[in-house]
Amino acid sequence: MNPNHEKIDEAVLALLYLTSFTDHGMTRAWKGHDWDTLDRLHEQGYLFDPKNKSKSVVFTEEGRERAEQLFQKLFT
Repeated sequence: MNPNHEKIDEAVLALLYLTSFTDHGMTRAWKGHDWDTLDRLHEQGYLFDPKNKSKSVVFTEEGRERAEQLFQKLFT
């Protein structure tokens, strides 16, 4: 199988938005997704580095906005 990583990244970013919450002024989401995808989203500037002990990832401002757009596009 040769998956389309761009589509996977968009879907995961939208799902991260679904599970997002605000904590101390930062928008976070639970890390329960593929590590390679989270790394790609970090490389694209949508997430701060997901490689830490926290159970959640932190969106960049651009990442939060893009995640919301993708959620609206894919799921509403």
